[in-house]
Amino acid sequence: MGKIETQIQELASKGVKEIFNADLKPEEIQIQNTRKEFEGEFTIVTFPLTKLSAKSPEETGNALGQYMVGNSEDLESFSVVKGFLNLKFRSVYWVDRLNKMLTKNRFGFRDKKTKGLVMVEYSSPNTNKPLHLGHLRNIFLGYSVSKILEAYGHTVKRVQIINDRGIHICKSMLAWQKFGEGETPRSTSLKGDHFVGKYYIVFNNKYKEQVAKMVEKGMSQEDAEDQAPLMREAREMLKKWEAKDPQVYKLWETMNEWVYDGFNRTYERMGVRFDKLYYESNTWTVGKKIALEAVDSGVFNKQDDGSVWVDLTNDGLDKKLILRKDGTAVYMTQDIGTAILRYHDFPELTKLVYTVGNEQEYHFQVLFKILEKLGHKWAKDCYHLSYGMVELPEGKMKSREGTVVDADEIMETMVHSAETITTELGKLEDMQRAEKRKLFEDIGMAALKYFLLRVDPKKNMLFDPKESIDFNGHTGPFIQYSYARIQSVLRSYGSIPMYFEKDFEINEHERALQHKIYQYPYIIESAALEYNPALLANYIYDLAKDFAAFYQNHSILQAETENIKEYRAGLAAAVGRVIESGMELIGICVPNRM
Repeated sequence: MGKIETQIQELASKGVKEIFNADLKPEEIQIQNTRKEFEGEFTIVTFPLTKLSAKSPEETGNALGQYMVGNSEDLESFSVVKGFLNLKFRSVYWVDRLNKMLTKNRFGFRDKKTKGLVMVEYSSPNTNKPLHLGHLRNIFLGYSVSKILEAYGHTVKRVQIINDRGIHICKSMLAWQKFGEGETPRSTSLKGDHFVGKYYIVFNNKYKEQVAKMVEKGMSQEDAEDQAPLMREAREMLKKWEAKDPQVYKLWETMNEWVYDGFNRTYERMGVRFDKLYYESNTWTVGKKIALEAVDSGVFNKQDDGSVWVDLTNDGLDKKLILRKDGTAVYMTQDIGTAILRYHDFPELTKLVYTVGNEQEYHFQVLFKILEKLGHKWAKDCYHLSYGMVELPEGKMKSREGTVVDADEIMETMVHSAETITTELGKLEDMQRAEKRKLFEDIGMAALKYFLLRVDPKKNMLFDPKESIDFNGHTGPFIQYSYARIQSVLRSYGSIPMYFEKDFEINEHERALQHKIYQYPYIIESAALEYNPALLANYIYDLAKDFAAFYQNHSILQAETENIKEYRAGLAAAVGRVIESGMELIGICVPNRM
């Protein structure tokens, strides 16, 4: 709810008192944006007021509308459509708001550090394979949420937990040790994460062969999967790693460094960053220590076989394994340790946001309940930013089978598509090669990021590369093109004045743009409170679309009078600023020309 809406509610509340002699709190007045087919900017729903007025919705609306227009210098007129009172503001009011907006450096942003410290976790990759399409949605979502929270006034710490230990890591290590013949990322010219991921697939292919042969000899599928030599060796390697066997540990460090080098190159291209990294190889020991202490305090219980569990059945959940019978940790163990370490590192945290797919919803319910049982009051401030899966038209992805769509490959494909389409338009002949490369990169990444972020995070989605880069569709490139068009007009116009005369009427398209710009701070607020960049992404698209309608019907440089020309140039500049600012919050660059 914005300032204008609040003022309308207060005026309407006074009107109800004076006209109908009834008391109604301002916040009880229902107000919404006027629908595009009707005149006006804001609408009051009059149906709930009929109990106080003892009149029909139309009569109630007309009486209240007359009062409000007669008692406000800002309102020009009203209309009543059935039970809805539509209010139209004077042109001078909107022109004055544009004057004020253009004087603000970061319109729509709250002052920094006016709200608490929030930590946002995203990415959280495994060091046995490269980042894939699912990671792209995770990373772009988490990073955008962190930017939006900052714009809303929070101090934000961006973190990731790197899954650098466990049986899956040992599978890649063992496969390279047995079948790698000494090759390295450098000798094969592969990025380190791709190189290690190749051996994760090698392991699973060899493992399947072993299992198939054992089943052929009469062993059950379950026993074969458990007793296959490669799996036994991987489990033994994990035990040696936890015991810090020098040879195994050295191999682990070497292969992880290969992966980190690959990850860093990918993150750089994505345009994302982190303030602090956490590693499961460190946090699992913290979690294990806490688990053993919780056994002593009676929060956890140890079974006869040595395994450690927590019973959450009285909380509507189930019994959860914390430590295996051989003493090794599970994911929950390290997640407990990680959460506690984070609050130890940043005791002033007011919120801890986990950006993780919706298949882990139950896991986080259990984690937060365990933290609560361990006596941590901040457990209530932990939040799972759950998001749906993303697929390609070809179907689901499976990393074990090597059918995962690689993040680097997708990014390269999108940039190449941007180059092809932009070059065909034939408007870049005078642009330097380096400028062109940056433009293609910006357009390709905008297509990818926007398409993944425009969908509500809770929903599953289908990523269509061709649709995402359509310059005329609901896409990032369309918004970029709208921004570039604005910059072209402003270059032709010259410097924008900081004050506009007010002796003219603005038209319906100008009103729509002014009203849309007004909503920007409240869209940021909603996106921050809901952890939902899609609200912002779709708002920016609507703003760009509204500008396109305005631009198609009204000339800026050839306006009827100099005052209108100045105003329209200022309005275009304001739209451009909001587009640039909003796109920045979802991690997208906007070029000055396309």
